[in-house]
Amino acid sequence: QVQLVESGGGLVQAGGSLRLSCAASGLTFSYYAMGWFRQAPGKEREFVAGISWSGARTGYADSVKGRFTISRDNAKSTVYLQMNSLKPEDTANYYCAAAYYGSIVTTASEYDYWGQGTQVTVSS
Repeated sequence: QVQLVESGGGLVQAGGSLRLSCAASGLTFSYYAMGWFRQAPGKEREFVAGISWSGARTGYADSVKGRFTISRDNAKSTVYLQMNSLKPEDTANYYCAAAYYGSIVTTASEYDYWGQGTQVTVSS
């Protein structure tokens, strides 16, 4: 049974930082591209960042480029999202996802597995 478990969310002031983690089990982690998405109330789920199976390639939404960094540790079957200079508009539920591809996947429908999400709230 595949499980993706996010952690690290919470309440932070604008300008602060958080590091999200997503621990995977039940799959061969290094075979999967990984992504982070977010969904705010009343809005559609949107791509935040993606990373290839090896970690050699990364991609970001324009809204987070230069502030967020995605990384992975295949030995630990874990993907991370370092979020710096947080803004109130970053407030959302953040989800990690796994796609059986080697490259970066930006479309939610192309992901095979999803975590339950972790809430990030940025106060002004």
